[in-house]
Amino acid sequence: MLPRRSLILLIAISSLTAFAQSAPVQNERKFNFHYAFTVKNIGAGERVRIWIPLAHSDAWQDVKVTAKSGDLPLKQFAQTEYGNEVLYVETSKADKAEYRFSVDYDVVRREHIVLVDGKPVGEKAGTKAGKVQPVPKVELARFLEPDRLVPITGVPAQLAEQETKGATTQLEKAKDIYDYVFRTMKYDKTGTGWGHGDTLWACDSKHGNCTDFHSVFISMARAERIPARFQIGFPLPADKHSAEIPGYHCWAEFYLPNVGWVPVDISEAWKHPEKHDYFFGAHDVNRFQFTQGRDLKLKPAQDGPPLNYFVYPYVEIGGKEYPNVSITFSFEDVGAETGVSASR
Repeated sequence: MLPRRSLILLIAISSLTAFAQSAPVQNERKFNFHYAFTVKNIGAGERVRIWIPLAHSDAWQDVKVTAKSGDLPLKQFAQTEYGNEVLYVETSKADKAEYRFSVDYDVVRREHIVLVDGKPVGEKAGTKAGKVQPVPKVELARFLEPDRLVPITGVPAQLAEQETKGATTQLEKAKDIYDYVFRTMKYDKTGTGWGHGDTLWACDSKHGNCTDFHSVFISMARAERIPARFQIGFPLPADKHSAEIPGYHCWAEFYLPNVGWVPVDISEAWKHPEKHDYFFGAHDVNRFQFTQGRDLKLKPAQDGPPLNYFVYPYVEIGGKEYPNVSITFSFEDVGAETGVSASR
Protein backbone atom coordinates (compact mmCIF):
# COMPACT_ATOMS: atom_id res chain seq x y z
CA MET A 1 0.00 0.00 0.00
CA LEU A 2 1.34 3.46 -0.94
CA PRO A 3 2.19 5.97 1.82
CA ARG A 4 -0.43 8.73 2.23
CA ARG A 5 1.87 11.49 0.78
CA SER A 6 2.68 9.36 -2.27
CA LEU A 7 -1.01 8.59 -2.80
CA ILE A 8 -1.92 12.30 -2.64
CA LEU A 9 0.87 13.12 -5.12
CA LEU A 10 -0.30 10.35 -7.46
CA ILE A 11 -3.90 11.66 -7.34
CA ALA A 12 -2.69 15.21 -8.06
CA ILE A 13 -0.62 14.05 -11.04
CA SER A 14 -3.54 12.03 -12.37
CA SER A 15 -5.87 15.04 -12.02
CA LEU A 16 -3.44 17.31 -13.88
CA THR A 17 -3.02 14.69 -16.60
CA ALA A 18 -6.79 14.38 -17.01
CA PHE A 19 -7.14 18.17 -17.23
CA ALA A 20 -4.36 18.40 -19.82
CA GLN A 21 -6.04 15.71 -21.90
CA SER A 22 -9.44 17.41 -21.68
CA ALA A 23 -8.19 20.89 -22.72
CA PRO A 24 -6.69 21.56 -26.15
CA VAL A 25 -3.17 22.92 -26.39
CA GLN A 26 -3.43 26.68 -26.74
CA ASN A 27 -0.70 28.58 -28.58
CA GLU A 28 0.65 32.07 -28.14
CA ARG A 29 2.36 34.63 -30.37
CA LYS A 30 4.84 37.28 -29.21
CA PHE A 31 5.29 40.38 -31.34
CA ASN A 32 6.01 44.10 -31.46
CA PHE A 33 3.37 46.34 -33.00
CA HIS A 34 3.89 49.87 -34.37
CA TYR A 35 0.90 52.22 -34.61
CA ALA A 36 1.61 55.58 -36.24
CA PHE A 37 -0.25 58.33 -38.06
CA THR A 38 0.04 61.89 -39.33
CA VAL A 39 -2.71 64.51 -39.38
CA LYS A 40 -2.09 66.57 -42.52
CA ASN A 41 -2.85 69.98 -44.03
CA ILE A 42 -4.01 71.65 -40.83
CA GLY A 43 -4.91 75.32 -41.09
CA ALA A 44 -3.01 77.74 -38.86
CA GLY A 45 -4.85 78.54 -35.64
CA GLU A 46 -7.36 75.71 -35.97
CA ARG A 47 -8.69 73.86 -32.91
CA VAL A 48 -7.48 70.25 -33.16
CA ARG A 49 -8.68 67.29 -31.07
CA ILE A 50 -7.42 63.72 -31.53
CA TRP A 51 -8.51 60.42 -29.94
CA ILE A 52 -6.22 57.38 -30.33
CA PRO A 53 -7.43 53.85 -29.42
CA LEU A 54 -5.02 52.29 -26.95
CA ALA A 55 -4.74 48.52 -26.75
CA HIS A 56 -4.65 47.04 -23.25
CA SER A 57 -4.19 43.68 -21.53
CA ASP A 58 -7.02 41.24 -20.97
CA ALA A 59 -7.41 37.49 -20.48
CA TRP A 60 -6.13 36.76 -24.00
CA GLN A 61 -3.37 39.30 -24.54
CA ASP A 62 -0.60 40.81 -22.45
CA VAL A 63 0.07 44.34 -23.69
CA LYS A 64 2.97 46.62 -22.76
CA VAL A 65 3.33 50.10 -24.24
CA THR A 66 7.07 50.47 -24.84
CA ALA A 67 7.01 53.96 -26.35
CA LYS A 68 4.53 56.66 -27.23
CA SER A 69 5.29 60.00 -28.82
CA GLY A 70 3.50 62.92 -30.40
CA ASP A 71 3.80 66.51 -31.47
CA LEU A 72 1.27 67.36 -28.72
CA PRO A 73 1.08 66.05 -25.12
CA LEU A 74 -0.75 62.71 -24.78
CA LYS A 75 -3.25 62.07 -21.98
CA GLN A 76 -4.80 58.68 -21.22
CA PHE A 77 -8.49 58.19 -20.42
CA ALA A 78 -10.46 55.05 -19.50
CA GLN A 79 -13.74 54.65 -21.38
CA THR A 80 -16.51 53.54 -19.04
CA GLU A 81 -19.07 51.88 -21.34
CA TYR A 82 -16.95 49.14 -22.91
CA GLY A 83 -13.70 49.25 -20.92
CA ASN A 84 -11.65 50.68 -23.78
CA GLU A 85 -8.60 52.93 -23.29
CA VAL A 86 -7.90 56.14 -25.23
CA LEU A 87 -5.01 58.56 -25.68
CA TYR A 88 -6.25 62.10 -26.17
CA VAL A 89 -4.55 65.26 -27.45
CA GLU A 90 -5.77 68.74 -28.23
CA THR A 91 -4.64 72.25 -29.07
CA SER A 92 -6.80 75.33 -29.27
CA LYS A 93 -4.58 76.88 -31.94
CA ALA A 94 -2.62 74.70 -34.35
CA ASP A 95 0.90 75.98 -34.98
CA LYS A 96 1.91 73.29 -37.50
CA ALA A 97 0.51 72.01 -40.78
CA GLU A 98 1.13 68.39 -39.69
CA TYR A 99 1.08 66.56 -36.37
CA ARG A 100 2.69 63.12 -35.98
CA PHE A 101 2.00 60.46 -33.34
CA SER A 102 3.07 56.88 -32.66
CA VAL A 103 2.62 54.11 -30.10
CA ASP A 104 4.81 50.99 -29.88
CA TYR A 105 3.69 47.79 -28.16
CA ASP A 106 5.13 44.51 -26.90
CA VAL A 107 2.36 41.91 -27.08
CA VAL A 108 1.76 38.29 -26.17
CA ARG A 109 -1.45 37.06 -27.79
CA ARG A 110 -2.89 33.74 -26.62
CA GLU A 111 -5.19 31.39 -28.48
CA HIS A 112 -8.73 31.56 -27.12
CA ILE A 113 -10.54 28.22 -27.24
CA VAL A 114 -13.93 27.78 -25.58
CA LEU A 115 -15.63 25.22 -27.84
CA VAL A 116 -14.21 22.17 -29.58
CA ASP A 117 -16.42 20.51 -32.19
CA GLY A 118 -19.25 22.74 -31.01
CA LYS A 119 -19.05 21.66 -27.36
CA PRO A 120 -17.54 23.45 -24.35
CA VAL A 121 -13.95 22.49 -23.59
CA GLY A 122 -13.97 19.68 -21.04
CA GLU A 123 -17.50 18.54 -21.85
CA LYS A 124 -16.25 16.88 -25.04
CA ALA A 125 -13.75 14.87 -22.99
CA GLY A 126 -16.35 13.92 -20.40
CA THR A 127 -15.06 16.26 -17.69
CA LYS A 128 -16.60 19.35 -16.15
CA ALA A 129 -15.46 22.73 -17.43
CA GLY A 130 -14.03 25.28 -14.99
CA LYS A 131 -16.32 27.57 -13.04
CA VAL A 132 -17.60 30.45 -15.16
CA GLN A 133 -17.27 33.93 -13.71
CA PRO A 134 -20.75 35.46 -14.06
CA VAL A 135 -21.09 38.73 -15.98
CA PRO A 136 -23.23 41.44 -14.32
CA LYS A 137 -26.75 41.58 -15.79
CA VAL A 138 -26.41 45.28 -16.51
CA GLU A 139 -23.37 44.57 -18.70
CA LEU A 140 -25.09 41.73 -20.53
CA ALA A 141 -28.16 43.92 -21.07
CA ARG A 142 -26.14 46.31 -23.23
CA PHE A 143 -25.19 43.42 -25.52
CA LEU A 144 -28.85 42.58 -26.07
CA GLU A 145 -29.70 46.08 -27.28
CA PRO A 146 -29.57 47.31 -30.89
CA ASP A 147 -26.89 49.61 -32.28
CA ARG A 148 -27.55 52.24 -34.93
CA LEU A 149 -26.60 49.90 -37.79
CA VAL A 150 -27.25 46.65 -35.90
CA PRO A 151 -31.02 46.29 -35.46
CA ILE A 152 -32.60 43.39 -33.58
CA THR A 153 -36.09 43.63 -35.09
CA GLY A 154 -37.41 43.34 -38.63
CA VAL A 155 -35.33 41.38 -41.16
CA PRO A 156 -32.61 40.02 -38.83
CA ALA A 157 -35.20 38.94 -36.27
CA GLN A 158 -37.20 37.17 -38.95
CA LEU A 159 -34.08 35.44 -40.24
CA ALA A 160 -33.05 34.42 -36.73
CA GLU A 161 -36.46 32.92 -35.99
CA GLN A 162 -36.43 31.06 -39.31
CA GLU A 163 -32.86 29.73 -39.04
CA THR A 164 -33.07 28.61 -35.40
CA LYS A 165 -36.48 26.93 -35.67
CA GLY A 166 -35.23 23.47 -34.70
CA ALA A 167 -32.81 24.58 -31.99
CA THR A 168 -33.60 23.89 -28.34
CA THR A 169 -30.63 25.60 -26.62
CA GLN A 170 -28.88 28.97 -26.91
CA LEU A 171 -25.73 27.18 -28.08
CA GLU A 172 -27.65 25.43 -30.87
CA LYS A 173 -29.23 28.74 -31.88
CA ALA A 174 -25.84 30.47 -32.01
CA LYS A 175 -24.46 27.67 -34.18
CA ASP A 176 -27.43 27.93 -36.56
CA ILE A 177 -26.87 31.69 -36.88
CA TYR A 178 -23.12 31.20 -37.42
CA ASP A 179 -23.81 28.65 -40.17
CA TYR A 180 -26.38 30.92 -41.82
CA VAL A 181 -23.92 33.83 -42.05
CA PHE A 182 -21.15 31.52 -43.25
CA ARG A 183 -23.42 29.96 -45.88
CA THR A 184 -25.09 33.08 -47.25
CA MET A 185 -22.42 35.82 -47.00
CA LYS A 186 -19.48 36.26 -49.37
CA TYR A 187 -16.24 38.00 -48.39
CA ASP A 188 -16.17 40.62 -51.14
CA LYS A 189 -15.04 44.23 -50.85
CA THR A 190 -16.27 45.46 -54.23
CA GLY A 191 -18.69 48.28 -54.89
CA THR A 192 -19.93 50.59 -52.14
CA GLY A 193 -21.66 50.00 -48.83
CA TRP A 194 -19.39 47.32 -47.40
CA GLY A 195 -17.32 47.88 -44.25
CA HIS A 196 -19.87 49.91 -42.30
CA GLY A 197 -21.30 46.96 -40.41
CA ASP A 198 -24.80 47.78 -41.62
CA THR A 199 -26.84 44.65 -40.93
CA LEU A 200 -29.73 45.49 -43.26
CA TRP A 201 -27.35 46.33 -46.11
CA ALA A 202 -25.43 43.09 -45.55
CA CYS A 203 -28.60 40.99 -45.38
CA ASP A 204 -29.64 42.45 -48.73
CA SER A 205 -26.28 42.46 -50.54
CA LYS A 206 -25.03 39.15 -49.10
CA HIS A 207 -21.41 40.32 -49.20
CA GLY A 208 -18.93 42.53 -47.36
CA ASN A 209 -15.99 42.35 -45.00
CA CYS A 210 -15.57 41.17 -41.39
CA THR A 211 -17.59 44.12 -40.05
CA ASP A 212 -20.57 43.16 -42.19
CA PHE A 213 -20.35 39.42 -41.43
CA HIS A 214 -20.31 39.96 -37.68
CA SER A 215 -22.98 42.66 -37.68
CA VAL A 216 -25.41 40.15 -39.18
CA PHE A 217 -24.39 37.56 -36.59
CA ILE A 218 -24.75 40.02 -33.69
CA SER A 219 -28.16 41.28 -34.88
CA MET A 220 -29.54 37.76 -35.23
CA ALA A 221 -28.05 36.56 -31.92
CA ARG A 222 -29.44 39.53 -29.98
CA ALA A 223 -32.83 39.02 -31.64
CA GLU A 224 -32.82 35.55 -30.06
CA ARG A 225 -31.84 37.04 -26.66
CA ILE A 226 -28.25 35.84 -26.90
CA PRO A 227 -25.86 38.60 -25.73
CA ALA A 228 -23.28 39.30 -28.43
CA ARG A 229 -20.48 41.85 -28.70
CA PHE A 230 -18.25 43.34 -31.39
CA GLN A 231 -14.44 43.48 -31.08
CA ILE A 232 -11.89 45.07 -33.39
CA GLY A 233 -8.13 45.23 -33.84
CA PHE A 234 -5.61 44.15 -36.44
CA PRO A 235 -4.82 40.87 -38.21
CA LEU A 236 -1.34 39.34 -38.19
CA PRO A 237 -0.44 37.29 -41.28
CA ALA A 238 0.11 33.69 -40.25
CA ASP A 239 2.79 33.14 -42.92
CA LYS A 240 5.00 36.18 -42.17
CA HIS A 241 7.23 37.21 -39.27
CA SER A 242 7.11 40.92 -40.08
CA ALA A 243 4.92 43.01 -42.34
CA GLU A 244 2.99 46.18 -42.82
CA ILE A 245 -0.64 45.80 -41.74
CA PRO A 246 -2.94 47.39 -44.36
CA GLY A 247 -6.12 47.56 -42.27
CA TYR A 248 -8.23 46.34 -39.38
CA HIS A 249 -9.89 43.03 -38.59
CA CYS A 250 -12.94 42.45 -36.37
CA TRP A 251 -14.69 39.49 -34.80
CA ALA A 252 -17.44 38.72 -32.25
CA GLU A 253 -18.30 36.88 -29.06
CA PHE A 254 -21.60 35.58 -27.72
CA TYR A 255 -22.47 34.75 -24.13
CA LEU A 256 -23.78 31.52 -22.61
CA PRO A 257 -24.59 31.46 -18.87
CA ASN A 258 -22.75 28.22 -18.06
CA VAL A 259 -19.88 28.77 -20.50
CA GLY A 260 -19.11 32.50 -20.60
CA TRP A 261 -18.10 34.54 -23.64
CA VAL A 262 -17.65 32.37 -26.72
CA PRO A 263 -15.45 33.62 -29.61
CA VAL A 264 -16.46 33.42 -33.28
CA ASP A 265 -14.79 34.65 -36.46
CA ILE A 266 -17.05 33.95 -39.43
CA SER A 267 -15.15 35.96 -42.03
CA GLU A 268 -11.93 34.05 -41.27
CA ALA A 269 -13.89 30.80 -41.47
CA TRP A 270 -15.16 31.92 -44.88
CA LYS A 271 -11.59 32.57 -46.06
CA HIS A 272 -10.43 29.25 -44.58
CA PRO A 273 -13.40 26.86 -44.85
CA GLU A 274 -11.29 24.01 -43.47
CA LYS A 275 -11.44 25.96 -40.16
CA HIS A 276 -15.22 26.40 -40.19
CA ASP A 277 -15.67 24.31 -37.03
CA TYR A 278 -12.61 25.82 -35.29
CA PHE A 279 -13.79 29.43 -35.60
CA PHE A 280 -17.10 28.61 -33.92
CA GLY A 281 -15.73 28.77 -30.41
CA ALA A 282 -12.12 29.86 -30.92
CA HIS A 283 -9.89 32.77 -31.91
CA ASP A 284 -6.38 32.08 -33.13
CA VAL A 285 -3.26 34.01 -32.12
CA ASN A 286 -3.06 35.97 -35.37
CA ARG A 287 -4.81 39.10 -34.11
CA PHE A 288 -4.31 42.08 -31.79
CA GLN A 289 -7.42 43.56 -30.16
CA PHE A 290 -7.76 47.31 -29.58
CA THR A 291 -11.39 48.09 -28.67
CA GLN A 292 -14.88 46.68 -28.47
CA GLY A 293 -18.38 48.02 -28.99
CA ARG A 294 -20.29 50.10 -31.52
CA ASP A 295 -21.79 53.62 -31.29
CA LEU A 296 -18.92 54.78 -29.12
CA LYS A 297 -19.24 57.95 -27.06
CA LEU A 298 -15.69 58.93 -26.25
CA LYS A 299 -14.18 60.47 -23.14
CA PRO A 300 -13.43 63.37 -23.40
CA ALA A 301 -16.64 63.70 -25.41
CA GLN A 302 -16.34 64.27 -29.15
CA ASP A 303 -18.38 67.01 -30.83
CA GLY A 304 -19.47 64.65 -33.61
CA PRO A 305 -21.87 61.69 -33.38
CA PRO A 306 -20.94 58.37 -31.68
CA LEU A 307 -18.30 56.41 -33.58
CA ASN A 308 -19.53 53.41 -35.57
CA TYR A 309 -16.41 51.56 -34.34
CA PHE A 310 -12.98 52.68 -33.17
CA VAL A 311 -9.66 51.30 -34.36
CA TYR A 312 -8.14 54.16 -36.36
CA PRO A 313 -7.40 57.60 -34.85
CA TYR A 314 -10.40 59.91 -34.74
CA VAL A 315 -9.67 63.57 -35.45
CA GLU A 316 -11.85 66.67 -35.16
CA ILE A 317 -10.87 70.11 -36.43
CA GLY A 318 -13.15 73.00 -35.67
CA GLY A 319 -15.65 70.62 -34.07
CA LYS A 320 -16.03 68.41 -37.18
CA GLU A 321 -14.55 65.05 -38.15
CA TYR A 322 -11.33 65.52 -40.12
CA PRO A 323 -10.42 62.72 -42.56
CA ASN A 324 -7.00 63.85 -43.81
CA VAL A 325 -5.02 61.36 -41.73
CA SER A 326 -2.22 59.11 -43.00
CA ILE A 327 -1.87 55.83 -41.08
CA THR A 328 0.98 53.32 -40.78
CA PHE A 329 0.75 49.98 -38.94
CA SER A 330 3.36 47.21 -38.85
CA PHE A 331 4.41 44.26 -36.70
CA GLU A 332 7.41 42.05 -36.07
CA ASP A 333 7.41 38.69 -34.33
CA VAL A 334 9.70 38.32 -31.33
CA GLY A 335 12.07 35.36 -31.28
CA ALA A 336 11.82 34.65 -35.02
CA GLU A 337 14.05 35.32 -38.02
CA THR A 338 12.25 38.49 -38.96
CA GLY A 339 14.64 40.67 -40.91
CA VAL A 340 13.72 44.33 -41.23
CA SER A 341 10.30 45.46 -40.02
CA ALA A 342 8.10 46.75 -42.81
CA SER A 343 6.96 50.37 -42.73
CA ARG A 344 5.23 52.79 -45.04
